[in-house]
Amino acid sequence: MPQRSSHCPAHRPVHRAAEGPRLPDSAAPHRVVVIVDEGSNPFELGVATELFGLRRPELGLPAHGWYDFTLAAASPSVRMHNGMFTLSGVADLRAAESADTLIVPNRPDPLTAPAPAVLDAVRSAADRGARLVSFCTGAFTLAAAGVLDGRRATTHWRWAGDFAERYPGVLLQPDVLFVNDGDVHTSAGSAASLDLGLRLIRADHGAEIANAVSRRLVFAAYRDGGQRQFVERPVPAVPDASLGGVLTWAQERLGQPLGVADLAHRASVSPATLHRRFQEQLGTTPLAWLTAERVALACRLIERGEVGLDRVARLSGLGTTANLRARLRRETGLSPSAYRSRFAARAPKS
Repeated sequence: MPQRSSHCPAHRPVHRAAEGPRLPDSAAPHRVVVIVDEGSNPFELGVATELFGLRRPELGLPAHGWYDFTLAAASPSVRMHNGMFTLSGVADLRAAESADTLIVPNRPDPLTAPAPAVLDAVRSAADRGARLVSFCTGAFTLAAAGVLDGRRATTHWRWAGDFAERYPGVLLQPDVLFVNDGDVHTSAGSAASLDLGLRLIRADHGAEIANAVSRRLVFAAYRDGGQRQFVERPVPAVPDASLGGVLTWAQERLGQPLGVADLAHRASVSPATLHRRFQEQLGTTPLAWLTAERVALACRLIERGEVGLDRVARLSGLGTTANLRARLRRETGLSPSAYRSRFAARAPKS
């Protein structure tokens, strides 16, 4: 029997405009709280810790400029997945009361109801406008709390059918990496948690900082949230043909009029073969990858102080200011002027 959330729709959080998150003021860092539940997967917990919990002096941010990171749980000690280890000394759920971002990691058995205290903490955070994030099957916890009703969301493809049956009021997108809907963000499988986390860092601190973190992780700096999940299906054996050479070649020429045909010519394959290799190795198309790289370059140019939008569009390969505006708003939720005011480097005071 499908289970509907008992959370009153009147208590659903207000959808905020897509002008980005609430950044911390000069005196207080953005506080990230992760709720660790019984049986949580160490990988998702590690992702949250790596992205938001480590001090990163190499980024050159002021001491208060990174995140204040806290683990919280319904009890002072939590057994992790399969009893691998017990996490002790974590804060109680009152820590969630002051979270700017509240993260809910995966659940080993998403069909088991979360602890009522956890649901209360999620609802309270939603009611006061905190940013809510789920990794993998953590979307079941957000849905059980009622904060996904009427919103777009995703979860791991393996559990998509159960999720749709149990929570029909959620607009499930079962085959994407992550979904941003206002202040609620959901990701698919474990590795997609990295994609979503880097997307949040990009929104908070800009493309340059997000790229620096991704380089430290030796992880792709950007994968579009609309990229399809790697759903388990039989595939034919194909020869190993790395795209590394053509990717590097293209990244050095983004301002030139490159297209898919140029990439295929450089790789000495047909466009159809190139398309297949991109899907197999990167999970995206050549055109989508090229566009994402150009948007990331445009962001870096704006952050470094490039003022003229026509020049940014030309140097990044996006061509026109109209295309630059459309692509930047689609990927960041910000207009070029809003992105500049938020992330562009300030000239030092004389």
